[in-house]
Amino acid sequence: MNIRPVPFDHPDAVKLNDEVQAEYHERYGDGGDATHLEPSDFKPPRGLYLIAYDDADRPVATGGWRSQDHSDEGHSDGDAELKRMFVIREMRGHGLARRILAALEDDARAAGRTRMILETGTEQPEAIALYLSSGYEPCPKFGYYRDYDSSRCYAKPL
Repeated sequence: MNIRPVPFDHPDAVKLNDEVQAEYHERYGDGGDATHLEPSDFKPPRGLYLIAYDDADRPVATGGWRSQDHSDEGHSDGDAELKRMFVIREMRGHGLARRILAALEDDARAAGRTRMILETGTEQPEAIALYLSSGYEPCPKFGYYRDYDSSRCYAKPL
């Protein structure tokens, strides 16, 4: 696997984002994640977006982080918010998400962020299992979905 940084609006990132949005719709029936994201959110040093490519240079997994500071949506100064963690179905179970997560944590830490946060949902039990097994703990809800019963938020000190 080759994991490399790409802009959030790179064609491979757009393709995989469309796939993750379709999966969110399949799981939640709501058209996908409505959280507003801009390509500039993931521009170093205030963020990073990664894509994992297989041996045939096919994009198979993504993940990114963006800087967040104190806000009315429940963020705290120094937060790095994890976004768009996704592995295509046929590549799941090979540790790709864990590798991307570790790389994102390392980058956010190097950028001076003090806490990694994320929001996921009850219809993504495998994501919840990944985060819990990676040292994340439940935290107060934040972000666009903070008032949804199905929302689950987690944090990990960096």
